[in-house]
Amino acid sequence: MLKPHVYHPIANKTLLLPLHKPFLHGAAFGFLPLSPSSSSSSSSSLSKTGKGLKARSVPNRTKATLDSTSTALTDDVGSVSVVKAFVTVKQTVGGFITNLGFQRGLDDIQDLLGKSLLLELVSAELDPKTGQEKETIKAYAHRVKQKGDDVTYEADFNVGQEFGEIGAVLVQNEHHKEMFLTDILLQGLGFPDSHPIIINCNSWVHAKFDNPQKRVFFTHKSYIPSETPSGLKRLRNEELEALRGNGVGERKSFERIYDYDVYNDLGEPDSDPNKKRPVLGGNKLFPYPRRCRTGRPRCKTDPESETRSSNIFYVPRDECFSEVKQLAFSAKTFYSVFHAVVPSLQSAFVDKDLGFPYFTAIDKLFNEGIHLPPQTGQTLWRSILPRLLKVISDTNALRFETPETMSRDKFCWFRDEEFARQTLAGINPYALQLVTEWPMKSKLDPEIYGDPVSAITKEMIERQIKGYMTLEEALEQKKLFVLDYHDLLLPYVKKVRELPGTTLYGSRTLLFLDTDEILRPLAIELTRPPMDGKPQWRDVYTPAWDSSGVWLWRLAKAHVLAHDSGYHQLISHWLRTHCCTEPYIIATNRQLSEMHPIYRLLHPHFRYTMEINALAREYLICVDGIIETSFSPSKYCMELCSVAYDLLWRFDHQALPADLISRGMAVEDPTAPHGLRLTIKDYPLANDGLDLWDILKEWVSDYVNHYYPNASLVESDEELQAWWTEIRTVGHGDKKDEPWWPVLKTPQDLIQIVTTITWVTSGHHASVNFGQYTYAGYFPSRPTIARRNMPTEEASEKDWEFFMKKPEVLLLKCFPSQIQATTVMAILDVLSNHSPDEEYLGEKSESAWADNPVIKAAFEKFNGRLMELEGIIDERNANRDLKNRTGAGVVPYEFLKPFSEPGVTGKGVPYSISI
Repeated sequence: MLKPHVYHPIANKTLLLPLHKPFLHGAAFGFLPLSPSSSSSSSSSLSKTGKGLKARSVPNRTKATLDSTSTALTDDVGSVSVVKAFVTVKQTVGGFITNLGFQRGLDDIQDLLGKSLLLELVSAELDPKTGQEKETIKAYAHRVKQKGDDVTYEADFNVGQEFGEIGAVLVQNEHHKEMFLTDILLQGLGFPDSHPIIINCNSWVHAKFDNPQKRVFFTHKSYIPSETPSGLKRLRNEELEALRGNGVGERKSFERIYDYDVYNDLGEPDSDPNKKRPVLGGNKLFPYPRRCRTGRPRCKTDPESETRSSNIFYVPRDECFSEVKQLAFSAKTFYSVFHAVVPSLQSAFVDKDLGFPYFTAIDKLFNEGIHLPPQTGQTLWRSILPRLLKVISDTNALRFETPETMSRDKFCWFRDEEFARQTLAGINPYALQLVTEWPMKSKLDPEIYGDPVSAITKEMIERQIKGYMTLEEALEQKKLFVLDYHDLLLPYVKKVRELPGTTLYGSRTLLFLDTDEILRPLAIELTRPPMDGKPQWRDVYTPAWDSSGVWLWRLAKAHVLAHDSGYHQLISHWLRTHCCTEPYIIATNRQLSEMHPIYRLLHPHFRYTMEINALAREYLICVDGIIETSFSPSKYCMELCSVAYDLLWRFDHQALPADLISRGMAVEDPTAPHGLRLTIKDYPLANDGLDLWDILKEWVSDYVNHYYPNASLVESDEELQAWWTEIRTVGHGDKKDEPWWPVLKTPQDLIQIVTTITWVTSGHHASVNFGQYTYAGYFPSRPTIARRNMPTEEASEKDWEFFMKKPEVLLLKCFPSQIQATTVMAILDVLSNHSPDEEYLGEKSESAWADNPVIKAAFEKFNGRLMELEGIIDERNANRDLKNRTGAGVVPYEFLKPFSEPGVTGKGVPYSISI
């Protein structure tokens, strides 16, 4: 995964790169090599009634173990223990740039005075005499050493026996700039039985000058609300209140507030009325999940829309990609694609509508490359894009890596069997459905859209399957399948055709399953509704043996592939993973305390998703973004996504078993593996995915059952119930009244809900994301747009003559333009990358899990089963009988292999949606 940044401007920054928006953000600080002594005192840390910001830590990015079973620190006599605190602060990448100036000098003075960080130890217990919270123990931490980017601060505390168990540490940053805290180590000195307490923070701590309220970092013990230690209850509740915010004002870059808003920031109506886009969410016309609220000003010409001109796509501070990540990948690469590569491509291609004149011109993208105009900062640019940018004869050239599909079989994109195989083993294996009725019929209004009965007839089908069986037998034996984009796309055909440079049809593609479990395409139906005074038009294309029929079939496939590419990117990928997950993240942070066990179970699955989604709103799904300019529905892409959410999305169907059943690809069978009998036995997504689903569900079950041994604990957990209610009624509020929402009353309910969410962020996302360059990097395999109508649609004599003389040229004109194709290729290369700091499902334990022996054992079992799955998938890919995942020139199906090395590998399942 490459980790892009969403830029948060901070005053007085000097930039390294001449980019529109720099990839560095946040603020670091300077240090002097001095070690003054610390001071300690004891006093109350926070007003007992104060409700200031006390935001949580992010405990998953640095792994550390805690040996002790108790966090009480006392000496043998029971009087006073000397406790040392070591705080590790990470100096950020921008540390030598972003803090030059007056404030840097003030922070250096604070370091000299030994007053950089104010720490307060919080007892988990109430005072038995007064029944009130015990006073905190304070100490200033001073800088003692620096090793690489890690700077250590030290403080001394005198802790009496009566203080009891330490439950949290309060931190106040005395600098004028935020700090990135890695961890806090509390260590008692001189007592052999004492053990260190390690609190993994991995969190930004704002300057007290930005916000005077202290940050709170809890120890790793997890508590459901009813079991919260008395001394921590107030902090637990106030922390959640602060994270929710008050829904007022524009969010600032250092804040950590989680709130909801609709998608009203995709257009720019103030710059051009044609750039207005409808608000998605919060209305019946365009229902949609919610995003994170930014609070930016409204547009002058459209008060319902939010401005995009403030150069900030706010996400809560700890959701941001950190500058401390390795830079060979991550933010620099993604931003450089947008700020350097895309503009260079636009300048290299003077005519944005110019297509490729020959197929050999497409091949040149992979051997000669595209010669780009000279760039400033060329050396840095080349280091940023090591895979894409290669120097040829000392000139700038963007040369693409050959996708593995093309390396193995240069003509695979031409073959019908590969076209069909990819519906099961490609990057969009979530669209194929079993045909259950004949003739196939549309559910759209026939008065508006014409005859609803499909033009694919029994006679057409039986000509194709002659010798195998009759149509009735094929239906009975579940041998017919369909890619059905008819009803979803048909209402947009007229609108899209009014736009330049694109066209659209409603489509149905029928496929037949033969005795070898191989799908064979039988027919493609393309439909245009009644429009502009013309009646409905439709035609059916089938594999042919004559030259004209063969080329018409190829052109029809190009249209279907464009439809499938749009469905994949907008629905299977963006909607079902990125977009629908954001409300889960917001609700989790608003309603579940950081010490809640379900928060700690879910947290690694949400890493960086909000920031990649903000980046998508900024560059990909916005007006004139990559999606609008490169995919067939053009400006209507996001409207179409909203329609799909309305018609197709159900939470319960996001679980893989339910998804398969809903599409007719499986039926329940208690005697079959996973309790399901697959309609197509050799279905790589289902075969590997169900194994992964079961492994994931077993881990979630072990975890949930440990903390919730009976149903009453689930029903009485007010944080948990508020979390699930908010997901349903706010985050997905446009569907709050649907009857299919699961109830949350038992541990089994919770297990199913959590497994579904974690499957979406891990297995589902991996299966549709990391193979994008492999299968779509050679764009004729999966064109994102079709730019020409079929020559059989009311073609003039001149059009038909052109087709008869130069069918190849017509196909090339139908494909994306040069700028569209190369821009998408560059984006897909980055999106398909695993970064060196990738966190793979079950690879490393969270610290809070490792501290609990029961959870630690469950995780080790989880890890072991994932390692076994690696071997199982390798065995399947070596099985020559499984022709949908192996064969001459076929790329093995590895999307759900749990682990991977960095780069474009086509395998590896990260915890989260972070690219």
